[in-house]
Amino acid sequence: MSLAVRNATTTWDGSLAAGTGTFGNTSSGALDGQQVTWASRTEAPGGKSSPEELLAAAHSSCFSMALALTLGEHKTPPQRLVVSSEVTLDPVDGVPTITTSKITVRGQVPGVDAATFASIVDEAAALCPVSRLFAGATITVDAQLED
Repeated sequence: MSLAVRNATTTWDGSLAAGTGTFGNTSSGALDGQQVTWASRTEAPGGKSSPEELLAAAHSSCFSMALALTLGEHKTPPQRLVVSSEVTLDPVDGVPTITTSKITVRGQVPGVDAATFASIVDEAAALCPVSRLFAGATITVDAQLED
């Protein structure tokens, strides 16, 4: 049995260069009406989203949940985690390909030293379902404790 199933539909009107996609029928409704274009994907966003932006949001939120869980399992719950993801679309053999997701973590975790934090971050990286989905991509993690 699945833990969760979520849905989204994109309706695309027009050619790739001049067209616009609109999200609808999303499970939460939070993305309904949001637009995506080729220009927002490869040039300036202009208030529109892109698959890479959505993947970055998915990866950063998933990683933060995995890290919060793992820190809690070590009885060192975080006070605050700020997790960013930078997803890159590169040409590979002439085909646009999502190649990397760079995770940056800044954490306030009382009672944890940098070496312990790094070890727990590695555990969380192996636990994050989105990281596992991106298994063929290069995923880097830069994690640091903050005061």
